[in-house]
Amino acid sequence: MNSRKILFWAITVALGGFLFGFDTAVISGAEQAIQQVWNLNVFEHGLTVSIALIGTVIGALLGGFPSDKIGRKNTLFWIGVLYLVSAAGSALATDWYSFLFFRFIGGLGVGASSVAAPLYISEIAPAKMRGRMVAMFQFNVVFGILVAFLSNYLLQGIGPNAWRWMLGVEGIPAIVFVGLVLLVPESPRWLVVKRGAIEAARAVLHQIDPATADAELRAIVASKDAEARKTTVEGLFSKQHSFPVTLAVLFAVFNQVSGINAIIYYAPRIFEMTGLGKDASLLSSAGVGLVNFAFTLLALNFIDRVGRRTLMLIGSFGLIATLSLVSWAFYTESFGMLVPLCLFGYIAFFAFSQGAVIWVFISEIFPNSVRASGQALGSFTHWFMAAVIAFAFPYITATLGGGTTFLIFAGMMVLQLLFVWKVMPETKGISLEEIGNKVEAQEVAFDNIHLTKTH
Repeated sequence: MNSRKILFWAITVALGGFLFGFDTAVISGAEQAIQQVWNLNVFEHGLTVSIALIGTVIGALLGGFPSDKIGRKNTLFWIGVLYLVSAAGSALATDWYSFLFFRFIGGLGVGASSVAAPLYISEIAPAKMRGRMVAMFQFNVVFGILVAFLSNYLLQGIGPNAWRWMLGVEGIPAIVFVGLVLLVPESPRWLVVKRGAIEAARAVLHQIDPATADAELRAIVASKDAEARKTTVEGLFSKQHSFPVTLAVLFAVFNQVSGINAIIYYAPRIFEMTGLGKDASLLSSAGVGLVNFAFTLLALNFIDRVGRRTLMLIGSFGLIATLSLVSWAFYTESFGMLVPLCLFGYIAFFAFSQGAVIWVFISEIFPNSVRASGQALGSFTHWFMAAVIAFAFPYITATLGGGTTFLIFAGMMVLQLLFVWKVMPETKGISLEEIGNKVEAQEVAFDNIHLTKTH
């Protein structure tokens, strides 16, 4: 097996996750200056900050189409171009409307990369390495967020146009990404299933592992033939795909009703609600980012050893405990350092479980014929729910209070625990074709799943 070559391909594509994280977080350092430059009112300011998220939802919804039509590699190339154009255009924008347009383009890139990058990595990675390789995408998202915060900090004092540099510097990694993507091969599974290019797929599989290339190619072709026999018109929402569709949607929904994006977006506000001063709140928010980074890195070392389901079980118990303690602290007003410590614990459990597993699991559970559209569905659900939770969080906390809000999140994680325990299959160490066959065979008999593989 050519581990170095596979690792290079995976790291290159995971760089799309770095741009994803950077683009998402960089606006935090520029939004106040932008508001002053164009004298934006409250509505305009909110739209300026959220326009990229709107693009992300649309990019996630549509990202499966180019992935199937022009290939995973070409889609990733054009995603890199979107990032580059967005960075340059946002930095050089001469009016508010053009700025919105370029930030929206960046959001399209974020959404599409959450489809195409995990999809590509899952299709070229050997089964025993697939978990940590796909999870590198999430690791790079977190890393990109940290670098954006650091970049904003370093650039904040360089003058009135500092915000333009904050946004424009993203062009550097975008150029690197566009160049490196040209060096990776196309997905062998896409070549077989969507183009019928057997020999081209064989050549890629031989680069990955000559010893298993022919056997893996036969399995891919057999999977394609089996899919063709099941139905003459393949569709993601056909009955035969109902179980993986349900898995992807529920997993993405639970990811967001944990409250993760509300906590990350509003961390300073939450900490201030507990009585911490502004400076301490900002410092605590930086701590959230560091904990997220550290435990995402830790998860990379365990996801292929203990499996996706085990990480999710551990994470579910941890999230229930930490969210419940935060809720209790708000109800009793027993603050001190309890809330910051519990939220650090919350982020640690989330990063170790849901954060690392979501893109891996969704990229694995669909058969080859609908994997791109299935990935797009999971990604769209994730981003749609992220937008809903982020929008609703201030209203819910103002109306119901912090205690009830965090109790709701804890209750959602109890439901997630039941989902993981009773429904979620284990996918570690199993080929994509084998996963597809076994998941499809289950239909909607959720409590009879026997995908767990003992190693």
